[in-house]
Amino acid sequence: FDGKMERGNLTAIREFVLLGLSGSSAHPHLLALLFLCMYLVTVLGNALIILAIGGDPRLHSPMYFFLSNLAFVDICFISTTVPKMVVNLLTDTLTISCEGCLAQLFFFISFVNMDSLLLCVMAYDRYVAICHPLHYATTVSPQLCLRLVAGLWVVTCLHALLHTMLMAHLSFCASNVIHHFFCDLNPLLQLSCSDVSLNIMVILTVGSLLALTPLACILTSYGLIFCTILKVTSTQGRQRAFSTCSCHLSVVVLFYGTAITVYFSPTSSHTPQGDALSAVMYTTVTPMLNPFIYSLRSRDLKAALQKTLCM
Repeated sequence: FDGKMERGNLTAIREFVLLGLSGSSAHPHLLALLFLCMYLVTVLGNALIILAIGGDPRLHSPMYFFLSNLAFVDICFISTTVPKMVVNLLTDTLTISCEGCLAQLFFFISFVNMDSLLLCVMAYDRYVAICHPLHYATTVSPQLCLRLVAGLWVVTCLHALLHTMLMAHLSFCASNVIHHFFCDLNPLLQLSCSDVSLNIMVILTVGSLLALTPLACILTSYGLIFCTILKVTSTQGRQRAFSTCSCHLSVVVLFYGTAITVYFSPTSSHTPQGDALSAVMYTTVTPMLNPFIYSLRSRDLKAALQKTLCM
């Protein structure tokens, strides 16, 4: 981003205005309170999951290792966008510096991709545990889990760095009003007066690869899991497994459905209000629901949570 200087009749932009949800409610303070409560519930719920898993040796298994990483990522994910949005709703200071905007974009892309890839890894973990239980200990080893998570962090950070560097080389000349509650790719590209064809190509190629490949793996894993469950003779066992998998899939559908709507639908179908509301679903609602859906159905984790709360 360039500093403020004259370029003919165009003035380079030094900061952006995050209009966000401030104009969509007649009671912004109530809206801020709602999002603050959602934020606190998300942070508290995911922090308790991390503490419970870390403090109970019985939960030191691949499934709970991935779950604790997902909880950590969800805390970081929601912390990238919601605190700034709450401040904007409570004050008249809606601006964010160019450097702050780039930083928010980098962390947002890193955490949203990490969330997606962890959901994929967790689906694979459940596939091996249910479909190939005798090979689970050797297939999903602790060393493999560590290498997987480390590799995912490298991939997501490099992907975020690529988008951030491409965005940093664009010029922003006319309006500096972002009709969103955080610095996202599409709203920024719409404001640029540069050629954004390379940015769009990267979104549609690299972005599609990182978004749609995990989704395909998740759907394939759960499809194979359902086929295995149907062979279970116990009706109660089938119902319990279907209930758990359907809840997991509901989060996947909520997360991916809204994200794909924002990033991969035709540009003509986008509206600022619609994109902002869709973004609320996968940036705020999904991280808040994850601790309940992935954790509270586990008896071992419930016991560990009770033990943590009573300490």
